[in-house]
Amino acid sequence: MANPGGMTVDGEMMRYAEYSPKTNARSDTDIDRRLGGTLIAVGLGVAAAGFAGRYAFQLWKPLGQVFSETVRKMPSSAFSSYYKGGFEQTMSKREASLVLGISPASTKAKVREAHRRIMVLNHPDKGGSPYLAAKINEAKDILDKEIRR
Repeated sequence: MANPGGMTVDGEMMRYAEYSPKTNARSDTDIDRRLGGTLIAVGLGVAAAGFAGRYAFQLWKPLGQVFSETVRKMPSSAFSSYYKGGFEQTMSKREASLVLGISPASTKAKVREAHRRIMVLNHPDKGGSPYLAAKINEAKDILDKEIRR
């Protein structure tokens, strides 16, 4: 049975717990050893990351050159959403639909709406080009003529 009035520490009887010496306190040398070990581990981790980064950059250089050469070989029009090329000698139905930005089989209402929208942006009175305005009007006329047939 346990002794209710005291406690045993290292085989000696003590009456009150607050008088018992604390032997759990760590010494300064023990703390310094643990801190030193942690700092060494962190330093080795940083060094390993540095060497891995250096290796990655050495490996990336040839891959970067291959990638940039491949991009240079690709046509620039592949990344553009605009039509590359000038106007044909006589405007076709396909070119007229490209100018207005609609399908060649669009209804008359869609042709009129697309023509109005583009002419508001490119009208010569508002600073637009007279040549482009003429081409936009020609595209509308061709698509209107095709729809009437």
